Formats: sequence, C-alpha cells, structure tokens
Amino acid sequence: MFFAFKKVIGGMLLPLPLLLLLMAAGLLLLWFSRWQKSGKILISCSWLLLLVLSLQPVADRLLSPLENHYPTWNGNEPVDYIVVLGGGYTFNPNWAPSSNLISNSLPRVAEGVRQWRRYPQAKMIFTGAAAGENPRSSASVAAEVAESLGVPSKAIIQLDQPRDTIGEARAVKKTIGEHPFLLVTSANHLPRAMQFFQSAGMNPLAAPANQLAVTSPLNWWERAIPSPLWLGHSERAIYETLGQIWQKLRGDDLTSSQPGE
Repeated sequence: MFFAFKKVIGGMLLPLPLLLLLMAAGLLLLWFSRWQKSGKILISCSWLLLLVLSLQPVADRLLSPLENHYPTWNGNEPVDYIVVLGGGYTFNPNWAPSSNLISNSLPRVAEGVRQWRRYPQAKMIFTGAAAGENPRSSASVAAEVAESLGVPSKAIIQLDQPRDTIGEARAVKKTIGEHPFLLVTSANHLPRAMQFFQSAGMNPLAAPANQLAVTSPLNWWERAIPSPLWLGHSERAIYETLGQIWQKLRGDDLTSSQPGE
C-alpha cells in the first residue's frame, strides 16, 4: 500500500500532472469565483512553466548535473557480476522481446549486455518484481531480452521480488555478498542508486546507461521548439531530485531489520 501511495504522490508532483492541476484550479477560479485575477495569474504561470520545461536548453541543463556524476564504464577492473536494475516494462508474447521494455529499461539491458561481452566470465543479475497484474516480472522480461541478444541462460540470475531500489540493493547484497560487480542503471538514476547500494554495505562500480541530456550539436529548431521529449527530460530531473530529497529524509538506513524499512 505504501509503495503505491509513494508512486502516486511522486507522480502527481511531476511537471505535467502538477501543472495541469494548477491550470484546472485557475480555470475553476475564473469560472466559479470572484478571484478572477488569481485565476489568470495561476493559469499564466502554469502555462509559462510548462513551456519553459519543454525547451531543450532548460530541460537538459536540469538533467546534466545528475548524469555527469559517472562516466561511461570502460574500465578493466575484474567483476564477477553485472547488476542491471529494473525499469518500465510490459509483456505481450506477440511482440519482439525488446518491445516489452519501456523507456529506460531497454538501454539499461543493452548496456548490461555490452558490459557482459567485455566480461564474459561474469553473471548478469536482473532485478524487478511484477507490476500490477502482469504475469511476468520486470527481471524475467529483461532477462529474456538479454538471452535474445546472445547471453546464455546459465549466465543470468533473476531477482524478481524487489519493487524499488532499496529492495534491489538488499536482494543483491543477499545474493552476491562482497563480490565485485558493475551496477547498470540510467545515468540520471545512478547517483541515487549508488547511495542505496553503498548504504547496504557494497561498493559497486558505476556503469551508467541511457544518457539523455544532449550536449552535442542539434538543429536550432530542436532547441527552440517545445517538445514532449524535452519535457520528459525535465520530468526525469525533477523525479530524481525528489527521490534524492526523500532518500535524505529517510536516512538510507538499509541495514535495519525492522519491518517496513
């Protein structure tokens, strides 16, 4: 119940739903109250903020500080495991395996497989529970994609119980102990994920995937025209910032054995 509550509250604080709610409140003030000026100000500010967050220069400037913590991993340190954190997914048996990985998940798996080819002696660990009424877990769908890309099933471990990064850190710690490993997740999520795993007593090597903030050349109109793509980048920056604030408020005491921790 708490997991669902956390997701709903976190989702409503993201730019699009929050700004739409503020615009709706402004419309209610305009139509059903005498607070006309307040309604106009609320709608105007919400519209302007939505516009600004949908522009590439703003969105990627918000996202870059999160993604620049760790460079792409091309090191040579020995590792025994490659841990790929779960993300968005669905499951349709009629689709190509990779089509079942949504948004951030496919780049994570692709980077995990790339690293496995550099460390073929390592085992790949995929994490993530089943979402809602889905018959398959995030871990099993990601593992299926890895197998379709050439990773043998004997080199894959599925941890299909964790529902969030705290649970993933605990499950990985229980499975591999002190063995050296790569931690693969989205670049914007990696700072928070590293903190969770380090708090659990592990020292992962950071392997970012799915970098989004564009610093290379773009056409001028791509920078000037609002786009849902750039709004999505702003959303990721805000989501991870909220996650870091919540992480600090909780204290990240992952060693606690108390229920609900």
